[in-house]
Amino acid sequence: MIFECPGSQKFKHPQPENVTCPFCGKDVEIWTDEAEGTCDNCKNKVRRKEGQNCLDWCKYAKECVGEDKYDKYMKSKSDGKKEKGA
Repeated sequence: MIFECPGSQKFKHPQPENVTCPFCGKDVEIWTDEAEGTCDNCKNKVRRKEGQNCLDWCKYAKECVGEDKYDKYMKSKSDGKKEKGA
């Protein structure tokens, strides 16, 4: 069994967080295991501003959080980079 790192908890046990919509200023609920949500007020996509976390560098990340959650995170992160042109 792998040691359960504290950094993986937001993926294993997601919680809702409010992020301010940069387009209209309203709160948008984005879960901690998601990178973006849609603003109920203006319908724009809102991305969470997040740096690196353990899923980006840990060699056990996929095994730690599970393949589905890991793949979902990596796809979302990749989609965000494509939108920015990075």
